[in-house]
Amino acid sequence: MSKLRSFASVAILIASVAASSASLAQSDFPDRPIQMIVPWGAGGGTDAVGRVFASLLQQELGVPVNVINRTGGSGVVGHSAIANAEPDGYTLGIMTIEIDMMHWQGLTDLTYEDFDILAIVNSDPGGIMVSADSPYQSAEELLAAIKAEPAGTFKGSGTGQGGIWHVGLAGWLLSEGQAPDQVTWVPSQGAAPGITDMVAGGVDLVPTSLAEGRAMIDAERVRPLATMSAERQAMFPDVPTLQEAVGSDWTLSVWRSVVAPDGLPDDVSAKLSAAIEKAYNSEDYQSFMKDRGFGVRWAAGEEATRIVAEDDVTFGEIMKKAGLAQ
Repeated sequence: MSKLRSFASVAILIASVAASSASLAQSDFPDRPIQMIVPWGAGGGTDAVGRVFASLLQQELGVPVNVINRTGGSGVVGHSAIANAEPDGYTLGIMTIEIDMMHWQGLTDLTYEDFDILAIVNSDPGGIMVSADSPYQSAEELLAAIKAEPAGTFKGSGTGQGGIWHVGLAGWLLSEGQAPDQVTWVPSQGAAPGITDMVAGGVDLVPTSLAEGRAMIDAERVRPLATMSAERQAMFPDVPTLQEAVGSDWTLSVWRSVVAPDGLPDDVSAKLSAAIEKAYNSEDYQSFMKDRGFGVRWAAGEEATRIVAEDDVTFGEIMKKAGLAQ
């Protein structure tokens, strides 16, 4: 019996040491670099949010946070890379509102449920922009021309097929009694490539957020015609709402969130969530977003997940009406 008790004591000791070691390993998180996956191209709004957050989290967590742009498949490639990574806290990503659209299109089986949504950190309304050499000086003039010309005469861009800005344009056209494909959509890897294509004459309009076009607007290479917000934006006070410009009630805003693969350990999730909230509330982040005309929005954990879930249902309904859902 004494030997059995001795063996039992040793086993308990070994188990205790192992548990302590595991606990210590988790409490040491993070002890190596973290990657931040951005599912859209460099230079766009999602890339900007990802890079500023990576910089601030690097300060908070004390390890490098490296941004990796994983583009393609209308956002599927990057979002899949986040969802399929090990849920150990060393892979984060900027999940965009397209996660509520891709599966409706039949592009992927991924949904928001494949992620741990740590926080929504940004929200921006859509807008209507044309190049500076466009003949259209107002949204009213542009809309009249779109209605007057045969379907497909005008082309728009700014995200992938069936992406948020495509849905934004389709929703606006539907609100004006037009077919959602009256303007042909030219897929791109994000707002920045879409705007570049517009300036080069490849497309006629871009319905992305005005914040994403700010550099080109300031350089007088892009003309903003309207915002899809309920009220004028503080950064663009001279740009009318669609309601003011053409009497349309159509509004649309997009969010961006910091996420991880589903299944994060509770202690890792807690540490990351605390760091993200501190980064969001920092003067550096608030100033960065304000200076660039990006909107800020905070929702964490369960609230963020609820918002994403509700939008999933809403966009599914819109996409079915626009013929963009399978």
